[in-house]
Amino acid sequence: MSKQRKQAMLEALERSLGIVSAAAANAGISRETHYRWLREDEDYAEKVESLKNVALDFAEDRLFRLMRAENPTAIIFYLKTQGKQRGYYEHRTQDMTTDGQPITINFIPAEDD
Repeated sequence: MSKQRKQAMLEALERSLGIVSAAAANAGISRETHYRWLREDEDYAEKVESLKNVALDFAEDRLFRLMRAENPTAIIFYLKTQGKQRGYYEHRTQDMTTDGQPITINFIPAEDD
């Protein structure tokens, strides 16, 4: 019985894009049961972890749809997050003084930002 309930929860998590409350209600278990299974069942925990990519894939699909529809916000977001190596990133500056002389410091994000 527990194996079937775990499978039902995994399917519900996939449908809910990983939202535990919604999945637990749909699968007919408590959130506490889900978290206990995570602690006690390594196989279940691995399957739950692998489902995290479902929500990310969904979000990426929607982002690409918006980009194809020429949504400027989606395009800018994509370029800022994926186009850094081509110069698409926020430039930040900080004006300061040293020894009474004004200086400007430019902050350029690291590759992994």
